[in-house]
Amino acid sequence: MTATPLLSDLTTRAKAKAHSRTHPRSCPCGAATLTDRPDGTVVRHADTVAKAHAPDTARTELTARLTVAARLPGVLLPPLTPTPVDLHGRLVTFWPYGDPVDPENPDAAPWEEAATLLARLHRSPAPPGLPPMRGPAKAARAIARLRATIPQPATEPVLRAWAALPAWARAEAPMPGLPGQPLRPTLCHGDLHLGQLVRHPAPDGPWLLIDVDDLGVGGPAWDLARPAAWYACGLLPPDEWTRFLTAYRAASGPAVPADGDPWPALDVAARALTVQTAALAIVKATAADRPLDDVQQAVVDACTRMGS
Repeated sequence: MTATPLLSDLTTRAKAKAHSRTHPRSCPCGAATLTDRPDGTVVRHADTVAKAHAPDTARTELTARLTVAARLPGVLLPPLTPTPVDLHGRLVTFWPYGDPVDPENPDAAPWEEAATLLARLHRSPAPPGLPPMRGPAKAARAIARLRATIPQPATEPVLRAWAALPAWARAEAPMPGLPGQPLRPTLCHGDLHLGQLVRHPAPDGPWLLIDVDDLGVGGPAWDLARPAAWYACGLLPPDEWTRFLTAYRAASGPAVPADGDPWPALDVAARALTVQTAALAIVKATAADRPLDDVQQAVVDACTRMGS
C-alpha cells in the first residue's frame, strides 16, 4: 500500500499520542493501518488509534458526538481527547485500542452484549443539539451511488424495492414511533453491526460500542435493522437473532414492544437496510468487474421479493 501524505502524517500522530500515554521504553511500538478508505482512515500504534474522518464531516456535529461518547463510558468507547484536530483538511480523533470481534469465530459473537449495550444507549438521554442519526441518510446515499453506476440486471429490482418504502425510510420524512405511539427522540448508534464492538481494556475487558460517525437522535428501530434484515434474508441463524432480540428486550430496549411480534416495528427499517446493502453490493461488484457473491446475491434476491 502506497502511503499518502494523510496516512503518513496520521501514523506519526498516532505514534506521538501513544508515546504520550506510555513511556517510550515500555511502548511495544506495534503499528498498523486498520482502514484506508475515502470515508475514513484508521491507524493503530500500540494502544492508541487515530482516525481521519470523512472529508464532509462537520466539526460541530463530530464534537457533539465525541461528547456523548465521553459521557457514556460503559456503553461507548470514550475518546482520548474531547475535540478533533485538523490534518490535511480532515478531522482526526484519537481512541484507546480495543480487541474487535473475531470474524473467524462466529460461535463467540457477542449478540447478547451487543443488544444490551444498544438498549442502554437507547435509554440514555439524548443531549440537546445532537444531530440526527445518519442511518436513513446513508441508505439514500447508497441508492444515489447505485443510480450513478452502470446498470446491472440486479439494479432494477433493488430500485423497485426502494421505491416501495415509505418516505421516512428514504430520508424524506421523520421516522415514526412504534405503532400507535409517537416517536420519542432516542439516542441511536446509526450503524450497528458486530464490527462496531471492541473489548476494552483488551483482551478481557467489557464489550463497548465504537464509531460515533452516525450517532444521533432518531428512531431506535434503525439500530436493530441490520441483524433483523440478515435474519429475514436467511443470513443470520434464527437462534442468534433470538438471542439478540431477547437480550434487547430483557434490557428494556424501546425499539420493539416488550413482548409479542416485533416485526411491525422493525419491518420497514429492515427492508431499507436490505436495499442499502444490495445497492452497495452492486456498486462494489461493478467497480471490481466481478459477479455478486452468494451473500450479496441473497440480499438482491430479497429485494426482488420485496419489490414484487
